[in-house]
Amino acid sequence: MSHKSSAQIRQEFLDFFKTKQHLPVPSAPVAPKDDPTLLFTNAGMNQFKPIFLGEQPGYKKEGEVWHRVVDSQRCIRVSGKHNDLEEVGRDTYHHTLFEMLGNWSFGDYFKREAIRWAWELLVDEWDLKPDRLYATVFGGDREDGLPVDEESIALWKEETGIADDHILKFDKTDNFWEMGNTGPCGPCSEIHIDLRPDKERDQKSGAELVNMDDPKVMEIWNLVFIQFNRQSDGSLEKLPAQHVDTGMGFERMCAVLQQKKSNYDTDLFTPLLDKIGALAEVSYGDAEQTDIAMRVIADHIRAVSFSIADGVSPGNDGRSYVVRRILRRAIRYGWDRLELKEPFFHKLVPVLADQFADVFPVLIQQQEYVVNVIRSEEQSFLNTLGQGIELFEEMTKDSDRISGEQAFKLHDTYGFPIDLTQLMARERGVEVDQEGFKERMKQQRERARAAGKFTVDQSSQKEWITVNDTDEFEFTGYDELASDVRIKALRKGDNHNAIILDRTPFYAESGGQVADTGVISNGEEHLRVLDVQQSPDGYIHTVDQLPADPGGDWQAMVDRERRREIQKHHTATHLVHAALKQVLGDHIAQKGSLVDERHLRFDFSHFEQITPKELGQIEEMVNEKVQQNISKQEERKVPIDEARQRGATMLFGEKYGEEVRVIAFDPEYSMELCGGTHVEATGEIGYFRLLSESSAAAGVRRIEAKAGKSAGHHLRSEHELVNRIRAEIGQSDHIVRDIRQLVEDRKSLEREVEKLRHQQSLACLNELFAQPTVLENGVQLVSGEIPRADMDLLKQLGYEALEKAKEATITVLGARDEDEGKVYVAAAVTDDLTREKNLKAGALVGTLGRMLGGGGGGQPNLATAGGRKPGRLNEMFDQLPSIILKELDEA
Repeated sequence: MSHKSSAQIRQEFLDFFKTKQHLPVPSAPVAPKDDPTLLFTNAGMNQFKPIFLGEQPGYKKEGEVWHRVVDSQRCIRVSGKHNDLEEVGRDTYHHTLFEMLGNWSFGDYFKREAIRWAWELLVDEWDLKPDRLYATVFGGDREDGLPVDEESIALWKEETGIADDHILKFDKTDNFWEMGNTGPCGPCSEIHIDLRPDKERDQKSGAELVNMDDPKVMEIWNLVFIQFNRQSDGSLEKLPAQHVDTGMGFERMCAVLQQKKSNYDTDLFTPLLDKIGALAEVSYGDAEQTDIAMRVIADHIRAVSFSIADGVSPGNDGRSYVVRRILRRAIRYGWDRLELKEPFFHKLVPVLADQFADVFPVLIQQQEYVVNVIRSEEQSFLNTLGQGIELFEEMTKDSDRISGEQAFKLHDTYGFPIDLTQLMARERGVEVDQEGFKERMKQQRERARAAGKFTVDQSSQKEWITVNDTDEFEFTGYDELASDVRIKALRKGDNHNAIILDRTPFYAESGGQVADTGVISNGEEHLRVLDVQQSPDGYIHTVDQLPADPGGDWQAMVDRERRREIQKHHTATHLVHAALKQVLGDHIAQKGSLVDERHLRFDFSHFEQITPKELGQIEEMVNEKVQQNISKQEERKVPIDEARQRGATMLFGEKYGEEVRVIAFDPEYSMELCGGTHVEATGEIGYFRLLSESSAAAGVRRIEAKAGKSAGHHLRSEHELVNRIRAEIGQSDHIVRDIRQLVEDRKSLEREVEKLRHQQSLACLNELFAQPTVLENGVQLVSGEIPRADMDLLKQLGYEALEKAKEATITVLGARDEDEGKVYVAAAVTDDLTREKNLKAGALVGTLGRMLGGGGGGQPNLATAGGRKPGRLNEMFDQLPSIILKELDEA
């Protein structure tokens, strides 16, 4: 078997199926844009779900519908049924991100061809030995009422040269594939390979080790025959067409074909391991502990980099939290096992980007951005990691258990994911109270409702009532704001009544632009439209009430004024996007936006705060374009490749169809793919005003701005504010100078007051010195309250007291702040008393502070205390002589 590179192996797979009339298609992003049921793309079939559910006839490309496709899909498995995170790095064949090679049939060929071609590729093309291969088939399931998959058994015998005793039956855990709790599913047939040396194979048959987690006997390809749709009540419904969905683990296949012992020895991982080795000054293969760490880091950089490139940055909710956990797990291994105490993880991105430049170019296109996000995330985690590890050491020093409270503190304050705490605990033989931790997380999880969005029923809803049975649907809102329509279907809800029309001018919320509002009326009844959302059957309009008679002709009318203001803000977003690129550089890429009738918010990749000067340039440039009154150029149904060639701005991670809508305001300045609504010419915007610039996430800045009427309103209120300030400080040509003068004057008056207060207090101190209490052993006690003093002033007066009387004198001064509910006390003791009588000011104020509901301390000759009970100050002064005598006696 000649040594092939991973790139060759991937290409040979794609080419093999191209000869079988399959269309090669690109990988979907790892974060599914429009599937709320999925945390991450965890299988190749995710992007084809609408085809399996019968919502689309097949894969559309350039007006043609394909029923056979082939691809390599990047997948992430870290949650739910497919959770591999804890195994990653400890073994050598699980990964967070992996590639799944697949060939697909949408209602075209079925089991026979899938089995025949799998064998042809593995045995005839790639020379795998038939006696090392095993095929598993579905052994039936009584609960689902499904028989043994005899058809597959027969086909393995007819179409391939596999030995009969290498065809094995397994139950639905291993051989019935389901996408989730609901949705497309079906029996599958897996191909396993036995890589043990001949001697071991002679002693024990591989058939006994299939599906037994033996690292040498593993699954390499899964052929899924999709026939059913799992309903939300658990029952199975037959799908209208039968499909084939295959998934081959690319990393494992490379290890097999490159004759490596592990996935990590293949050329997919060696460049990363070499780089990690160079950074940490170790070699892969030296020691088990450093090897595990190197594997974890090499694996995790793939999942983290592609997630960020596909639009999911590390954060606190849902997908973002998972990315943060993976990133932190890698950094912790580097910190702990490889002594990498400085940010290192981001240095692996260029290695990875080069490796995948031709396969998944999304990474090399955004390399700088991905590096920056990872670097800043590393920096902040490393700062807390050191403290957290110290705290962990302390917690486990005298205890072999970490309480839920402690685990939560590590999580909440130091960013330790629970699996990191468990990992460190396991290494030290310490147990973790997981239940207690979960309880505390639950209390805090109210804020993370976002993660809960990923459980939507995938076997589509059925409670719609059809009014007009038609498949037609058209969005008319680019060309008109009122359309004659008919109602297709309606649904009554507890809070939301919903209507689907055969055509509508109402824009459904998408691409950051809010939905239109307005009215649907037939002259008799008027339904208020409150919200509009997209769905495969047409836009769903949320209305305040359902019509008594939904039949007949209706008119749908968008709120024109509101739409006009939304459009101004949307066009302004395009203009400011282009201005940001010109002023700050080409690395600017949109990361999110929100456009409504009152303002716009725009998030973009950039690594530092934008200076006031740059903001001024950006605002000026946009307003210049507004003044030029540039006409909108709109083209619909532009082939995506043509739009790309023309250099239209596209969003990373966005899934575009074959044909796109291109919006330009002077193609040299701004040209974007966009489904939103825009002004006819930029002059309609009126005026553009930037309001703020801030950080939205690691490596992402956010600007907010206003346009149109709302900008006018903002300018008028600013003008009004300036006039009110003028009125307050009198007519002036130099408002700022005058305000500065007021501030200066105030400061000097405050200094003046401070001086007077000090003089008054000194006078007060002199009065107290004029009438000391003489205690029985000849010690003088000077004590009393200083009105309106604070702690600093009391301390100053304490020093003055020590200057006034050099020996045998104790001074105790008090002050109260009734408004704040605070009380202060200072004590000064002359040197002879501290020396000969061992009377310390610190000990004395400790006692006094406790009486006043507080505490304090200080030097032997001067100390202060504070308390929360000002009402007890007089009582303290009354008891002072006896307290001091007691202290002197004890001393």
